[in-house]
This record gives sequence, structure tokens and C-alpha cells, in this order.
Amino acid sequence: MDDRRVGRRRRGPVILGSGILLVAAVGVAGALGLGGGGTGADGAGGRGTGGQAVRVARGTLTDRTEIDGRLGHGPEVPFQIKMSGTVTWLPESDKIVRRGETVLRIDDRPVVLLYGSLPMYRGLGMTEAERAAAGSGDSGGDGGETAGSNGADGRRSNGASGAAAGRGGDAQQQPVPLHGMDVNQFETNLSALGYSGFTVDETYSSLTAAAVKRWQKDLGLPQTGRVDAGDVVYAPGPVRIASTGVRVGADAVGSPLSYTSTSRMVDVAAPVSDMNWARQGSEVTVELPDGRSVKGKVTRVGKDASAPGGGGADSGGGADSGAGAEGGGDGGSGTKAATVSVVITFDDQSSLGRLESGPVTVRHVVTQHKDVLTVPVSALVALAEGGHGLELAEGSEGGGTGRFVPVKTGLFANGLVEVSGPRLHEGMKVRIPR
Repeated sequence: MDDRRVGRRRRGPVILGSGILLVAAVGVAGALGLGGGGTGADGAGGRGTGGQAVRVARGTLTDRTEIDGRLGHGPEVPFQIKMSGTVTWLPESDKIVRRGETVLRIDDRPVVLLYGSLPMYRGLGMTEAERAAAGSGDSGGDGGETAGSNGADGRRSNGASGAAAGRGGDAQQQPVPLHGMDVNQFETNLSALGYSGFTVDETYSSLTAAAVKRWQKDLGLPQTGRVDAGDVVYAPGPVRIASTGVRVGADAVGSPLSYTSTSRMVDVAAPVSDMNWARQGSEVTVELPDGRSVKGKVTRVGKDASAPGGGGADSGGGADSGAGAEGGGDGGSGTKAATVSVVITFDDQSSLGRLESGPVTVRHVVTQHKDVLTVPVSALVALAEGGHGLELAEGSEGGGTGRFVPVKTGLFANGLVEVSGPRLHEGMKVRIPR
């Protein structure tokens, strides 16, 4: 299948190149008196009636790009796990994990997936030491905090101990509440999971802590009201488990597993010299391994080119490593050109059927001219007075003076060329010179 696609991809340029070489050769002959206004019935230079006769056709001429790619789920992204301990449970590959579900268990404690772009870079809520430091100042309960400034929660005590014990007002001073966009992101997830009783904002209040305790109870965890940095991981949305780098019983360090998007997409290693089609939003047609064609759209174009020779790294904007090795292999065959990663997505995932991965062919219409006259590129001749023409075949109608009809060329594609001129009409017989 790959060899056939390569053949189709290269056929247009090969024919076009042959046509251009032929035009150049005939141009030399035209300069010697074979073009334009020649009056010899048989032509000059022994051309006679040789060559294949073809008819000027009318139709649609399409210039398209065709390149190999690979269907998959996009690049693998490692989960950065911040909880230390022993891995006690791992999900199977291809498992879909959604908000609130467990990604893995460490020391039999779940690490939960939430949605968001900010990483979990700090704990949320008060530690045991902070609660102890709050002491009697926190004895008034959650109601006093919420009626005031939501100040019962925070990362650090505000020093309500020691010398402040002799001053009644200072002894009631509360820890500084925790604020930030990470708080808002976490509270948004907590609310989406069905936990309420707090305001989704940038402040981790005692009401937030109360909702966290209910969440922790449902997870089978100690009800502390605090979320440690290793308790959750964030991803843009539902994820598909791609691979695991450790086994159950190993230490949980670094990135023990990775994920991909749940949506299928195509990765293409596009040669830098052929990027006119690779624009964000461009519509393409993708031929699947089973022969069906589906519509796709370019959604990401890498900004960095890989090193020529195919041995480069994944510097093309996050392309799947499989696509770089397999999908880009054919595209760079023989040329060893530098490539850029292009990602194609599908609005209708159901159009892909049950197929999860495999080689595909991507096609993009660069230019299309409808209802135009066309002839094979090899029928063009260069006229002595300049420009191009077509040599009339025996029995052809019209033609005016001489055996050549001057034409204006347009789009070149698939071994054909668009031609126009006042003496030209559909069905006219012209000769492809030998």
C-alpha cells in the first residue's frame, strides 16, 4: 500500500517535469523555424505527421497535495506524579479516565484526575501544624470565618501564639486565607463533581475545606479538608492511558505513566519544501487503510523543523513518535528533507469507524479550475515568436494560417495543462510531438 501511495504522490511532478523538458527541446526547434507562421504543409525539419493525436478536452483541473500520515491519538504526555511511595495499582492501556476518577494508586491512596491547565504546584488548605497554630482563634467554628473575611484557612499561621496570648484581640487573629487561580481551578472541579456549599472563587475558605472533607470521605481517605500536591493531577479533559513505565510494587517517581487524547487524529511529517497546504484550518481528505475517505482539518502546525535525514528528534511541535518514524518515513524517502509536524483532527469521530490507528494518505486541494480546456503537458510547443502553441493534427478543424495554434497556459496539474485562446475549442485534435 505504501509503495502505491508513493507512486501516486510522485506521478504528477514526474509527468510535469517531462513536459517542461519537452517544451524546452521544442523551443530550440521552434527557434529554427518550426513555430507560428510556418507555411509548409508537412511542417519543417521532418516532423511530418508523426506523433500521437489527442483532443482538446473540457473539464475540471485539480492541483492537489498528497502525503502520508499516521492515524492515532496524538502525542503521549507524561503524568507528573508528586506523591511518593509504592505503586499499588495501575490502569490498563487504552483505558479512558475522566474527571474524578483514579489515575493510579500509591500506598493504596488514589491519585485523582481533574481538568485544568495549571499544574498542582502546592497543597490547598491548612496543615495540622497550621490548624494547631490557629488554636483557640479557630475555636469559633466555620461560621465566624465565613461571616467575616473567610480567613480561617490558609497555608501559614499569622503568629497567633506566644506574646499574643496576653492580648485578647491578637489571640483571635486567623491564618491568612489561601488565594490564587489554582484555588479557583480546584473549586471548579469540586463543584463539577457535585460537591456544593461553597463559592467557586479564588479563596480556599472553610466551606471549601468542608466540601473537601465530604469528597475525601467518598474516596475513602482521611477527612482532613486539605488537598496535598500529590493527591491530584490535571489534564485538559478526559484522557486515554497510553503506556505505563513502572510495574505495581515499584517506587512512584517521575512519570510512571503517560496519556493521550481520547480523540483520534492524524500526525503528518510534512516536508518543509511542501508546506503550502499546511495552514491551520485548512480542510483535507484522509484516505483510511480500508479505502474510505473522511474529512479532516489542520489544527496544529509545528514551528520547528526536524533535522534532515530522518534521525531528528520530535522538534516538530509535539508529533507522535510513531508518526515521525512511520508516517514521515515515506514522505522523506529518497529526499531526506527536513520535516514539520502537522496535526489533523476530525469533527466527526464516528466517521472513522472502529479504526484506532494505522497508515493513511492525506490529500489537500491546492487549486481547482472548473470548466476549462486541457491538453497533456507534452502537447505544448514553444513558438519561435515567443509563447506556447499546439500543433494541429491531420483532419483538425480550423487553425487559421499554419499548423500551430498559439495558446495561453494556466494551471498545470496531473500531467495536464489548462489552455485558452481564440482559435481553440473543445474537441480540436492536436498532436503530441515525438
